[in-house]
Amino acid sequence: DNLTIAANAGSFTFPTPIAMGVQYSVTVLTQPTSLNCIVTNGTGAMPGMNVTSVQVTCTSALVPQGPWVWISGADTANSDGTGTLGKASTSYYPGSRYGAAQWIDSSGNLWLFGGAAYGIGYDEPGLMNDLWKYSPSTGEWTWISGVYYPGVGGTYGTQGTAASGNTPGGRYYAASWIDTSGNLWLFGGTGYDVNLEYGDLNDMWEFTPSTGLWTWVTGSDTVGVGAIGVYGTQGTAATGNTPGLRDSAATWTDSSGNFWLFGGNLEGFSTPYYTDLWEFSPSTLLWTWVNGPDANTTRSSVNYGQQGTPATTNIPGARGGAATWVDLTGNFWMFGGDGDDSQYTSGYLSDLWEYSPSTNEWTWVNGPDTAFSLGAYGTEGLAVSGNGPGGRYGAASWTDLAGNFWLFGGCGEDGSSQVNYADPCNSNSIDLNDFWEYSLATGYWTWIGGQNAYDVAGVYGMKNTASTNNWPGARDSMVFWRDSAGNLWMFGGETYDNGLNEWFNDLWKY
Repeated sequence: DNLTIAANAGSFTFPTPIAMGVQYSVTVLTQPTSLNCIVTNGTGAMPGMNVTSVQVTCTSALVPQGPWVWISGADTANSDGTGTLGKASTSYYPGSRYGAAQWIDSSGNLWLFGGAAYGIGYDEPGLMNDLWKYSPSTGEWTWISGVYYPGVGGTYGTQGTAASGNTPGGRYYAASWIDTSGNLWLFGGTGYDVNLEYGDLNDMWEFTPSTGLWTWVTGSDTVGVGAIGVYGTQGTAATGNTPGLRDSAATWTDSSGNFWLFGGNLEGFSTPYYTDLWEFSPSTLLWTWVNGPDANTTRSSVNYGQQGTPATTNIPGARGGAATWVDLTGNFWMFGGDGDDSQYTSGYLSDLWEYSPSTNEWTWVNGPDTAFSLGAYGTEGLAVSGNGPGGRYGAASWTDLAGNFWLFGGCGEDGSSQVNYADPCNSNSIDLNDFWEYSLATGYWTWIGGQNAYDVAGVYGMKNTASTNNWPGARDSMVFWRDSAGNLWMFGGETYDNGLNEWFNDLWKY
């Protein structure tokens, strides 16, 4: 039902009853003029009585939600980490980094692995293999495993066997998931193999927090020819199937706990490479090639189809660094990245896609089918048709408890100054700190806050002190989490300013 509510109403009732046990979701269909309304306690399973806990709170559209709180780490770039292996402390924290892998466990602890990073007491940064855990309840970081310096190769051991000496090599832009038992999973990325050779990888690893042990599960222990994908028969799981070597792939976890992976980049190639979609079952340890071409025979393909219409022939262009979400119905969503548009032009994308695992169909939902599109910011805090972020990669992304999508920063296009050359974030300052929300109910984007400009410095304020003035600086390739209370967490990232790389190790909460 759609229901109109009077201003300052004390209660509301939808006309159609919902049966006990049926899932319900209350969302804002249309925002009032100059207001931003948020639903709390809006989802759940219908009990055997009326639901009276749903609340709608409306505030001035020009006042950002939040605010941001600077929790830990430095307010300056390129900081070393500090810590003792296996020890927790509020004075410990990882070194500055970008491109790290991330997880959040069932206890709400935040995990990160590796990335291009500064170590502990080591002058030169590089690709790390350190694993860290942050406890929001205690405010303590713990260095769990790995070494304090960059550039180490993997110690693989025997495939399928956990051992105390096993560890992935240093890497960045790896894919990551967490299973229903709380174990951490890591796939590929760019880094070092068993022979300390550098390149893209396709190894799959499992870390068990209860034992502190790594297990090499599938894939190759070397880069190059040994890590080429094995596709098998589309739609059929089989021993030996595996995605090929890659970095910066899009990932999701479905309602059954299976892991999904789409696309990604190939180190050394100047244009996007993969448009294949894969599913991995942690229970059977088998990969299934689900959708898209076999990259061993067809490098990439793209077909946007008709906007809003699902089809088995639709397929997003090859890309890396896209933002991803899973909605309340279990469908997968993907925004932007650095990849191919409808004309195979490579650049920053701002297209929004939905994938249905039940039908194996992609839908082009929103945004242009061309690269390098500028953002349409509109009025801060006001949802209007036509609003949307500019093309970008390496943004942070979350879903809130109502299933709406949130997007922060990344490298790409603001609303006024178009950049249309390859990979400028490695040599120019075009990182962003804008914050966006996408409503599934309306299909509208809302610019929540941050600047419509490049290279904006952060406003930190005091640690652990909320202020509406606080805001993280422009960056891309940070790690991010959403906790069970709907709070957003973000760590690190990179930008390029005045000819210098700047990597961060600040932890923020929103």
